Amino acid sequence: MNITIDKNSGYCFGVEFAIQMAEDELESSQELYCLGDIVHNGMEVQRLYGKGLRIIDRAQLEELHDCKVLIRAHGEPPETYKLALKNNIELIDASCPVVLKLQNRVKHAFDSIQTDKGQIVLYGQQGHAEVIGLAGQTRDEAIIVTTEEDLAKIDFTRPVTLFSQTTKSTKGFYHMKALIEERIKQANPEQVLPEFDANDSICRQVSNREPQLTRFSVEHDVIIFVSGKKSSNGKALYSVCKQHNPNSYFIENEQELDPAWFANANSVGICGATSTPMWLMEQVARGIEALDTATV
Repeated sequence: MNITIDKNSGYCFGVEFAIQMAEDELESSQELYCLGDIVHNGMEVQRLYGKGLRIIDRAQLEELHDCKVLIRAHGEPPETYKLALKNNIELIDASCPVVLKLQNRVKHAFDSIQTDKGQIVLYGQQGHAEVIGLAGQTRDEAIIVTTEEDLAKIDFTRPVTLFSQTTKSTKGFYHMKALIEERIKQANPEQVLPEFDANDSICRQVSNREPQLTRFSVEHDVIIFVSGKKSSNGKALYSVCKQHNPNSYFIENEQELDPAWFANANSVGICGATSTPMWLMEQVARGIEALDTATV
């Protein structure tokens, strides 16, 4: 059985940068706090825990003083930086540059729409760390939409400025954009339409993986997609694999492999999310090799 790991899978720049910053800091510190999971992958979080990285939540952050805290790639709202100043916390800021640029764009748009009662709409996952940071640029006044039902939150008689979480599906964003355009027309018959500014703010390093995974999925009999269950990006990319190859399976680690998946398979492709480390995909490959050997 031929087993191939997708060379385009694995960490995006932002995640790789954050993990490198954590490891560099831990070389001179026995312990480093991180606000939220540094990456949505339990195996990698466990590995870094062994090096001294301690995950904390926002409630715990409020109790900390005189220490160092890592800001992960997802970015943070302004309130986090204010709290750090108040509690004398040194922030190791590993926010992804793409996310930081988007935060600035959202803040500028929010400041600009105040005079005409416009609305900032964020296409993203409610409660996702990046979305919390983006909404924070609007004093949490942004309208967050994930599904078509969420569009009911928008007043289509007022101006709308749309942005997207950087890791959302490109197809999903343009579908949402089209729905908003249609609702604006329906809400304003025979009137001048309010302004609608749609900004495709999806990270291209992420969106380019969709066509790459489409090609990779059809090249193999079986696809093993490796990702943490919490990863929004992982869910989106796995759906691409499943759409183009029904013999696609989502796992977190090699212990979840099922020998029945590989019956009569000559070619297996292993791929993953932007939060999936290469070492974990290699570990899964060894697990599949062991299954193959056991059946001989």
